[in-house]
Amino acid sequence: MSANKWSLRDVIFIALIGVFFGFIFWAWAFGYNVIAAFLTPFGLSAYANDATLGPWLMAGPMAGFILRRAGASIIGETLGGVIEMVFGSQWGVMNIVSALIQGLGTEIGFAVYGYRRWDKTSLSMSVITVTIVTFIWDLFRNGYASYSIGLLIGLFITRLISSAIFAGVIVYFTQKLIAKSGILDSNKNEVVS
Repeated sequence: MSANKWSLRDVIFIALIGVFFGFIFWAWAFGYNVIAAFLTPFGLSAYANDATLGPWLMAGPMAGFILRRAGASIIGETLGGVIEMVFGSQWGVMNIVSALIQGLGTEIGFAVYGYRRWDKTSLSMSVITVTIVTFIWDLFRNGYASYSIGLLIGLFITRLISSAIFAGVIVYFTQKLIAKSGILDSNKNEVVS
């Protein structure tokens, strides 16, 4: 079997990732709303999006880092966005558009290493690229282009921290736990250090 072919296990696993994270994404919207409502009276509502973005970025790196296949990040993140929309998300079809962009941002990070390196370095690169790509998207989608440079720097740093915690650290340790469980093919998904 070619290393580029997807096995039935890969397809099932990415579907499970999409459904699981789709539910997480949908539920996290309530957390976002609470945080945005709390920050608004202080004039900090712009930070709600960036502080809470991390959980919405997890499906892509989880799929890519576990399955180690080109395209897994885009597919995993997009499936999560579709499922979030199906559950009745407040953003509707824009979930899919945002998920595609988030998946692409993650995918770029793994592609930098030619899909050959699956460790903290490639995962860190995916965190950086997804942060940059989604921030550029928000310059247009959410009107960030009209913000002052100081606010933009603050928002970017906040987004990077949120992304690093959720799409980096949590994904890394979750992958280690899944690999240790024996669910995955040990020669492809060994525990990384």
